[in-house]
Amino acid sequence: MLTPLRGFLRRGGVIAYATESCFGLGCDPRNARAVQRLLRIKSRPQRKGLILIAADLAQLRPYLAPLSVAERALLDDYWPGPTTVLLPASRRCPRWLTGAHTKIAVRITAHPDARRACLAAGMALVSTSANRTGQVSLKTVARCQAVFGDAVRTLPGRVGPRKRPSTLIDLATQRVLRA
Repeated sequence: MLTPLRGFLRRGGVIAYATESCFGLGCDPRNARAVQRLLRIKSRPQRKGLILIAADLAQLRPYLAPLSVAERALLDDYWPGPTTVLLPASRRCPRWLTGAHTKIAVRITAHPDARRACLAAGMALVSTSANRTGQVSLKTVARCQAVFGDAVRTLPGRVGPRKRPSTLIDLATQRVLRA
């Protein structure tokens, strides 16, 4: 699975994979065409920005401004786990990920299927709920396949026990933006 998934994503493929509360849609965050394709499938405006998930901090580093020792210590309180954190984006971070913002939303996941997808891909992945904007998030492989068909490769997996999307926190202010 390692090489085929990595190649599929590098060629611009979009995947659906299990996360903490629902299936997520993902792609290679460095591939502008893949991100635009994902946004079209989801009917999501680019200006909103996107979340990246990763198996570890090394997968997120290309997208982040350098972190202070204090910031890294704070992150240890949240990761790995179902908390997404807003951090300053690096100057090299593509605008198609941050949208109209100067920060990027990132998470080191503890969900085994999502983590396995990041490891198999060898990179952080875009992570947005698997649904069309305004509709309910999908919770099963069968529903993802029914809604997205061949436009998305659905990976096997089981959604975690959370009922709500990941908590979203601005690390600089410690303000909870989504509980």
